[in-house]
Amino acid sequence: MRVAIVTESFEPTINGVSGSIRHVLAGLSALGHEALVVAPGRGSDESAGFPVVRMPAVPAPAVYRSFPIGLPFVRRIEGVLRDFRPDVVHLASPALMGGAGALAARRVDAACVAVFQTDLASFAQHYRLGWTGPAVWSWLRHLHDLADSTLVPSTATYDALTRRGFARLAIWPRGVDLDQFSPDQRCRVLRGVLGSPAAVLVGYVGRVAVEKRVDLLPAVAGVPGARLVVIGTGPAHPWLRRHTPEAAHLGWRNGDALGRAVASLDIMVNPGADETFCQTVQEALAAGVPVVAAAGGGPLDLVGDRVNGLLVRPGSALALARAVAALVRDRDLRSRLAGNARPSVAHRSWSAVTRSLVEHYDHVLGRASEQPVALSAYGAGGAVRRMPG
Repeated sequence: MRVAIVTESFEPTINGVSGSIRHVLAGLSALGHEALVVAPGRGSDESAGFPVVRMPAVPAPAVYRSFPIGLPFVRRIEGVLRDFRPDVVHLASPALMGGAGALAARRVDAACVAVFQTDLASFAQHYRLGWTGPAVWSWLRHLHDLADSTLVPSTATYDALTRRGFARLAIWPRGVDLDQFSPDQRCRVLRGVLGSPAAVLVGYVGRVAVEKRVDLLPAVAGVPGARLVVIGTGPAHPWLRRHTPEAAHLGWRNGDALGRAVASLDIMVNPGADETFCQTVQEALAAGVPVVAAAGGGPLDLVGDRVNGLLVRPGSALALARAVAALVRDRDLRSRLAGNARPSVAHRSWSAVTRSLVEHYDHVLGRASEQPVALSAYGAGGAVRRMPG
């Protein structure tokens, strides 16, 4: 199979979209498929042995100026697709360049699968641009209507898009690197650097930005017996440093260094409720770390309350701090949740998730009569269930 991936974000930018594509490319290569990436901005012209075609881009406005926004040159993308002759065009988190990719796919008569990963309307709301929400949703619905299928990462996103009139939806969750994120990566030396032997290390992992609700983290830093560890950087980091002077701020980590940092935590917190999936939660669970998460969005498919973590009322600093305090006090509960963490996501290797993606490709190509059944997930009640396909 020949797969052309048109993405709004790719290396050297590091985020959930570019990371997913990197793993998918490795999986497609292992399965013997051919791939090509169309990406914005400057960077390498090769990834996982596949060509990367770069498109002109401009810097994003405001706090994300380092993020390149690809320009929607339909004819240029069409030319790339005609040369490559794909069976499937995969639109990764489509917005502007993805819209051009959808039109180009139609012009070259290729099947088109759109992958919804970023809740742009909620993102805009956090930056006082909520008034753009109706226009954003209208554009995204039109864009996804051009595709033969839209893959979403969680049941929460599936339900939200269904309510907004999106059609031909199926769930395709993200994979996790079970070697990079493993209890075996736990590091005594790093734990010693991060806190006293008696301290319970409570970590936040990810972009330090207002849309991630990092404003709730100072309450966690104040929990007796806990030490907050912040792994990541972002536009709200100066504010967070000022309000959590007692916390350990590790900055950005990647690769094995990230795996060691995550596995060395005792608890992970995810305060945001607008995540379409939340890869950092899945990575913490794979590392054997129980998670305290806001009961909203993607984490509802990952965290079973009192099974592998605790779910709390979204937007409440008090609820988040109380849940962390409960785990700090109750070592037995913390140990039980930690023991359940890795088994809850062990079936989500990137190789398994990429095979599922190829099955979705086969479905839109008419090679499979039924939509693939999505990989199982934990529900808010803690029971394992099958997600809609």
